[in-house]
Amino acid sequence: MDTPKPPASPTTAAFFIQSVIAFGAALGAMLIALWQMPGDTWVRAFLALGMLFLVSSTFTLAKCVRDRQETNTVLSRVDQARLEKLLAEHDPFRAT
Repeated sequence: MDTPKPPASPTTAAFFIQSVIAFGAALGAMLIALWQMPGDTWVRAFLALGMLFLVSSTFTLAKCVRDRQETNTVLSRVDQARLEKLLAEHDPFRAT
C-alpha cells in the first residue's frame, strides 16, 4: 500500500530568508532609533521594554498559529488514512 507523502511546505527558502532579513532590519532600525532618540534614559528604556514585549508576543502568536495549522493538518491526514482504509476494505461485490 502506498503511504501518502506529507504535504509540501508552502514556504520556500527564499521567502524564509526574506522574512529573516526583514525581521532583522526592522529590529535593527528600531534599536538604532531608540538609541538615537533624544530624551531621558528612562523613556528610552521604557520604549525598549515595550519593543521587547512586542517582539516576544509576536513570536508566541506565530508559534500558536503554526501549532494550530499543524494540528489541523495531522487531523486531516488521520481522517484521510481512515477513509483509505475503509475504501481498501470495502468490496462492492460481496454478498451481505
